[in-house]
Amino acid sequence: MKILSVDRLNKLLESSSADVTELAEKNYETQLEAAAKLIAENALRRPVVLLSGPSGSSKTTTAFRLKTLLGERGIKAHAVSLDNYFLPLDGLSEEQKSRLDLESPERLDMPLLTEHLERFCRCEEVCLPAFDFATQSRGEGSLFLRRENEPVIIEGIHALNPAVTGCVSRYSIGIYVSVRTRLALGERLLHPEKIRLLRRLIRDSLFRGRSAEETILAFDSVQLGEQRYIMPYKTLAQAEIDTFMSFEAAVYGYILDDTLKRIDKTFSHYDIVQELTDFLTSIRPLPPEAVAEGSIIREFIGG
Repeated sequence: MKILSVDRLNKLLESSSADVTELAEKNYETQLEAAAKLIAENALRRPVVLLSGPSGSSKTTTAFRLKTLLGERGIKAHAVSLDNYFLPLDGLSEEQKSRLDLESPERLDMPLLTEHLERFCRCEEVCLPAFDFATQSRGEGSLFLRRENEPVIIEGIHALNPAVTGCVSRYSIGIYVSVRTRLALGERLLHPEKIRLLRRLIRDSLFRGRSAEETILAFDSVQLGEQRYIMPYKTLAQAEIDTFMSFEAAVYGYILDDTLKRIDKTFSHYDIVQELTDFLTSIRPLPPEAVAEGSIIREFIGG
């Protein structure tokens, strides 16, 4: 686990924020190149790529960046999100919803997913589902067909779980993505799970219709789900990618300043709000315009 001090980060940002963002993007790109090489070398024997990681790890952007890199190598690849296989919640009562473990792999439509994974391997056409997080409903998506020698990247929090994707284990390789760097403010450390929480606070507000309080209230259950359903299987991956960007907290501080200030101090999880605020206000802010188009951070802040 790497550590970056806030003092060091501020000095770098003050010296040249452009250099900070460029270096961070290059570091991520180097990791992507290594993963793309691994996929390309196994494309014939193992055309299914299982890309997993906890919530807020930037699995979606990583999958599409790998797809692009493979294309530059002359290999046509596809990216499919497991999120679209979530079972819809429309039609359930509030009581039924309250009893659901939203982090469990049982939230996935396993019969449909298993059928589709097997058909991917046989190069048979399927109609992909499309899940709407805002309404928690699912409809039909686009037609999909993988041809011979075309890798398909399956990305989602449960992608490495054998109970979910074990049916294609003989034809797959695994990649685990997450934030693997901590921020240090004096003796205090901001755990990677809190950096991913910052990402979700913005993403959930912009794209999933959730308030900051709702996202923070879900933090404990999200963490428990990661420990139960995701972390035990990361050792099954053949490659890991650290998606931490040295400059990202500076951007989040710029965006979330007013949002965190509006949260009442009587809020049940205000200790988390205070911890995030302490770190963000100690970091030199960086406007979103400084983030490169196509950066993984755009997955969370939009644009």
